[in-house]
Amino acid sequence: MRRAARAALAAITFLTVLPLGRKVALDGTDVARGSMLFPVVGAAIGAASGGTVWLLGDHLPALLAAVLGVAVGVALTGALHLDGLADCADGFGARTPEDRLRVMRDHTNGTYGGAALLLDLMIRVAALSAVAGTREALAFTVAAGALSRTAGPVLAAWLPYASDRPGAGEALNAHPSHSRAIAAGSLGVLISFLALAGLGMTDGTPAGWSAAMVATIVVVQLVGLTARARLGGVTGDVMGACSELVELAVLVVLVAWL
Repeated sequence: MRRAARAALAAITFLTVLPLGRKVALDGTDVARGSMLFPVVGAAIGAASGGTVWLLGDHLPALLAAVLGVAVGVALTGALHLDGLADCADGFGARTPEDRLRVMRDHTNGTYGGAALLLDLMIRVAALSAVAGTREALAFTVAAGALSRTAGPVLAAWLPYASDRPGAGEALNAHPSHSRAIAAGSLGVLISFLALAGLGMTDGTPAGWSAAMVATIVVVQLVGLTARARLGGVTGDVMGACSELVELAVLVVLVAWL
């Protein structure tokens, strides 16, 4: 199978639970190559979630439509990034980098992790319920999904892998590439621009799209700097948490722009 096809399959199987790559032996190199396509996969996941909110919003209460849309996204990803967010919330409070990594490897959620999950889902549902039954639900989730999946490649190119044990994030950090990070970032920017262009949110200064760009940059910078200070680098959990926080920030900014 050609490299491009393997990379595309790796991106899909890494970020979703879809069994498209089960008959192909994919490895970390394929995942690293496929990381430049993460925003495309993120946009597709966002489209499934936001499309559900758009379609059901005309037939169900807005809150219920939003919950079902969020459920679609969680089902497609296997709660991948939510798990990373919860692990980071629990682990970052420990005293030493070693303790923080140890707590993050323990997938039993503590108080901080549970609170982070609850707040994440509440904010996401509230944001989507505000646009239920409208095309904004689709456009916003596509833009947020694409931009959020730029976080992993960017963090992998920026910071070293912090853990001495293999993990999901090691696939990216073992083969860091600034060119792939730039490609992923460019794709995320382009997809989000196209998703919002039809809503007129790319016009004016500053525009909703510009605000979404700023939110993405700020969150990635803050998470990266915090991870470097607390862990000495990044892990798969950090990348997942960053993706989750970028997606939330973009959704909130875009809803606020309405």
